[in-house]
Amino acid sequence: MTTISPSPSNSLDSVTLIMDHQTSSSSSSSSQQQSFHHPTPPFDLTSTIPSNPTAADDLPNLLHLSFNQDSACFAAGTDRGFRIYNCDPFREIFRRDFDNGGGIGVVQMLFRCNILALVGGGPEPQYPLNKVMIWDDHQSRCIGELSFGSEVKSVRLRRDRIVVILLEKIYVYNFADLKLLQQIDTFTNSKGLCEVSHLSGSMVLVCPGLRKGQIRVEHYASKQTKFIMAHDSRIVCLALTHDGRLLATASSKGTLIRIFNTLDGSLLQEVTPSVNFALAFSGRISHNFDNIPGDHRRFNVRRGADRADIYSLGFSTTAERLAVSSDRGTVHVFNLKIDSGPLGMERSQSVSELNNATSPVVSHLSFMKGVLPKYFSSEWSVARVHLNEGLQYVVGFGHQRNTVVILGMDGSFYRCEFDPAGGGEMSVVECHNFLKPEAEAEEKEKESLL
Repeated sequence: MTTISPSPSNSLDSVTLIMDHQTSSSSSSSSQQQSFHHPTPPFDLTSTIPSNPTAADDLPNLLHLSFNQDSACFAAGTDRGFRIYNCDPFREIFRRDFDNGGGIGVVQMLFRCNILALVGGGPEPQYPLNKVMIWDDHQSRCIGELSFGSEVKSVRLRRDRIVVILLEKIYVYNFADLKLLQQIDTFTNSKGLCEVSHLSGSMVLVCPGLRKGQIRVEHYASKQTKFIMAHDSRIVCLALTHDGRLLATASSKGTLIRIFNTLDGSLLQEVTPSVNFALAFSGRISHNFDNIPGDHRRFNVRRGADRADIYSLGFSTTAERLAVSSDRGTVHVFNLKIDSGPLGMERSQSVSELNNATSPVVSHLSFMKGVLPKYFSSEWSVARVHLNEGLQYVVGFGHQRNTVVILGMDGSFYRCEFDPAGGGEMSVVECHNFLKPEAEAEEKEKESLL
């Protein structure tokens, strides 16, 4: 065991890096190549999943939910350990409940490989809140750790990088040897906001800047830093496309979600999850034209005090749609009609279908053609589904066409289907309680015998 202690400049956080060098080489390789498999010796996962109904009824408390990088799987941190699930088809892959019942407040997957990042959480954390533990599930143990002088708010993983988010600082490490590569000062970031691109090649990182409402964009290929004044109020949610070219932001006001080009910081589109067209001319909405950096103009649509707390944002793989969840218990899907030429993005053929499907709102506002900016399209969501109000949901796009996957902090799993042309209410095609999948399986088995 070797300890490396770098001395960050102008920092109050002392950073201690510990790496098990006997396993780091093989672990780094396996993180690139190995995948989760069905339970086979010596990884017999059946012993970790309770098989009787009484055990299933004794449900843990959820502390954390997150999708992996391609939304094919998701991870749940509980007050007993962590669990990993497959989205399509839905099933629990495995769970790790610790003997002492230690809680996991952050768990981040690296695609489908055996390496995860863990941070303790809950009333009885399994690990200190100021440490990131690198867990190798093939060995069922931690092979490395990063220790800080303050609480870890969140973690992001790439195949080549580990990004650790603290309250006012972000650290970027090389995955292979946990070498510190960069440290970034941020505005107070209690939510641990930070996103990184996932495609192979150079990384794009977005995080809060040094001012309220400001976003910092790091382009590592060009070694350029870009600052975007995204909102007047505090940033509460971020999303980044897989290639890092598009950024979605939401603020504490909850009235507007903005999509930016990370290459030049330009505003491309605005959408609002809380406005209905029926109210557009009722006097309850104010329309404001403001100046923003880059001398772009934006058309703001606000519904008075009728705001929403945005919990989650997610781009589709081809960046043609954006999913949004809020405290209203509603998940919206927006069509993003953004010209792909200047962005250099490869879009699927379905984009042309979306461009040919005229938005009802835009058609009603056709008399204002020439007044509205070109990005005033799809201002209102094309599809939505209403779930439980006040509950936090994490959203991602499913691998099946025109579907979203929704994860609730009550243990709910929804797969919903939407009509990209007709819009309207989404159809719930699948629903589970992922905290007790074995109980559901037993219930279905009983029904089949009747």
